[in-house]
Amino acid sequence: MRSKNLTDEATASAYKSEDFDAFIKKERHEMLRYISKEASTILDVGCAVGSFGELLKSERSVEIWGVEINEYAASIAAQKLDKVICGAFGENLDLPQMKFDCVVFNDVLEHLVDPYSALLHARTLLQDGGTIVASIPNVRYFDNIWKLLVDQDWEYTQNGILDRTHLRFFTYRSILSTFKKLGFQVELIEGINPLETEHPHRVRKFNFFNSLLLNQIEDTRYLQFAVIARPKNFEMSRSL
Repeated sequence: MRSKNLTDEATASAYKSEDFDAFIKKERHEMLRYISKEASTILDVGCAVGSFGELLKSERSVEIWGVEINEYAASIAAQKLDKVICGAFGENLDLPQMKFDCVVFNDVLEHLVDPYSALLHARTLLQDGGTIVASIPNVRYFDNIWKLLVDQDWEYTQNGILDRTHLRFFTYRSILSTFKKLGFQVELIEGINPLETEHPHRVRKFNFFNSLLLNQIEDTRYLQFAVIARPKNFEMSRSL
């Protein structure tokens, strides 16, 4: 299947308006442990200013490439990573097939017009035994559900679950089904960045309703899900 253009002018324009100081601070320490210590060549898709890759390189002996659509962010990342390509992730970029042990999407898939083609393309870039590692926002996050059900509101914001640049939305189940349909085996999926304890009233509300519903909304505790997925050894029977 040929990948489509994975962004559009509106997305790129919104992306360029982001506060780059915030990008610099997003090292994503919590995602480090999902990258196999055996991985030596890593592609960070949507690497922003390269903070996550820089963190990885400070702790391990690895070769890290980045893909970044914003020219300014890419120019900063190029000073930190081994190679950075500026452009929308897809077949049009000069990326070597079967090069990488790991392809990383840290809060990126939800920004893409076609995240499914992005994952399919990422498969072609993986070495045998390579993995996809992703952090994916959870649209069922408790605060978001509360605003929808109680406040009866769905308002886009500068960041968070309803970031104005989010084009796709995922839940625990839809993440699993997406990877399965695209020919991946999900080896791990777990919640990260739970409700903040510095806001005890929110935690109390969650605990009450989760207990009332016999833990059926436990997944709404988490802002994102971390995913490790590996391609299966068969052709995908159908595409999205």
